[in-house]
Amino acid sequence: MYNLPYEKTLADFDFSYQPGINQGTIEDLGSLRFTQENQNILFIGTSGVGKTHLATAIGIEGCKQGISTQFIRCSDLINKLQTAQVQGRSEEVLRRYARFQILIIDEIGYLPIESVGAKLFFQLIERRYERKSTIITTNIPPSKWGNTFSDKMLANAILDRLVHHAKVIRITGRSYRMKDHLTEKKDNSGPDLSGFSSQNKERSSETL
Repeated sequence: MYNLPYEKTLADFDFSYQPGINQGTIEDLGSLRFTQENQNILFIGTSGVGKTHLATAIGIEGCKQGISTQFIRCSDLINKLQTAQVQGRSEEVLRRYARFQILIIDEIGYLPIESVGAKLFFQLIERRYERKSTIITTNIPPSKWGNTFSDKMLANAILDRLVHHAKVIRITGRSYRMKDHLTEKKDNSGPDLSGFSSQNKERSSETL
């Protein structure tokens, strides 16, 4: 379905694990009303807090309702835009990504973007501005985007167009990846061996 990374819905999201997220706000985004006003969504938070899950879940709702939706990781998008420019096809590729009603750009900030890629990214955001809805996931606050895009003025211009008419969701909770690890660690903590002799403790460790 439009290159979505996996099939995870809003019903699959554990809001109890991220109490800082307003469930009503997310469910409203899932209604896709934001697309009627060409609003954007920015999910900001550290790795593993559920940004991509939520963005994907909204994308799935878009697919179900017949809305043209595309998911792409930021690094892949930049590579495609730069390759197209070298091949003399940048206009064609920019038009392609500009036409989706919902474009999900995942993982901005994990890798630096050089000047050429940053300028092409700006052109894409400019074409979509107030015409389509863009969903962004990022692990860095907007104040540090200048470092990622290698140009503070260009980064500000991109942010200006993304944040205008946007829902900004900041997630400050714990990593879902660590949730499974901590649960497993707790379940496998084993019996209390404090009363055993050192020899028995070594044997117990070997059996465990």
